[in-house]
Amino acid sequence: MNPPHATAPAHRGTAIPVFLYHAVMDDPPEWIAEFTVTPKAFAAHLDAIADSGRTPVTISALADGLAGRAPLPPRPVLLTFDDGFADLPGPTADVLAGRGLPATAYLTTGAIAPGGRSLLPPAPMMTLDEAKRLEEAGMEIGSHTVTHAQLDTLDARRLRAELLDSKAVLEDALGHRVPHLAYPHGYNSPRVRTMAARAGYETATAVRHALSSDRDERYRIARLIVRRGHTVADVEAWLAGDGARIAPYRDGLRTVGWRWYRRARTALRGPTFAG
Repeated sequence: MNPPHATAPAHRGTAIPVFLYHAVMDDPPEWIAEFTVTPKAFAAHLDAIADSGRTPVTISALADGLAGRAPLPPRPVLLTFDDGFADLPGPTADVLAGRGLPATAYLTTGAIAPGGRSLLPPAPMMTLDEAKRLEEAGMEIGSHTVTHAQLDTLDARRLRAELLDSKAVLEDALGHRVPHLAYPHGYNSPRVRTMAARAGYETATAVRHALSSDRDERYRIARLIVRRGHTVADVEAWLAGDGARIAPYRDGLRTVGWRWYRRARTALRGPTFAG
């Protein structure tokens, strides 16, 4: 088996849209507003998904498909949510459950656990106790680390703690294994991907603002980050397999250069919010 940091063959697979949402609300804090959609817009996105004929699945189903354990449906689509904003176990989960749509929620444990601390700016967040409600509504739970730091800038000790401690908190709260991870703001590297595998994760999602595929890498699954300026036409294009690059593909020089700059900055100033 290829190591988790290996790059898959550079040829097109079957496009799989993996949507990345944050908050769904009308009046979000300014710092997250760019990555927030209104309930009305979200409902229109769900209508587009229903009309597309695609089959919504969770990250576990995609993991099984990428690992060759089980076939994927012919035209899968994934809905994922990062951080754990307060709307998630309330109206957002209710809308998804009402439509019978599964989803995956990646939770930042330092922002939702009692006494926890994170790098996320102030915002209305869910609580750790509400994670079980998400599962009851048909969502799968994954880790989004403890503090939401830029993982590819951390030393080995801090990186290990971010990966293992968040996993342990969620597993204790839910009573079962949590094998999936999302990198905060998608920041990762070959070293981060290797350590994610060693920490016991089966998959890890990045961002990349690209379509995933049936040939994507299990430790940096591409997602499409949904911003408030995206239209239903954008969503429809992604559902059709258009409008974005298809993973896997190698990091460009700008991505690598930006990573080294952030590492140098972290060495001087300490861990930084990934956002």
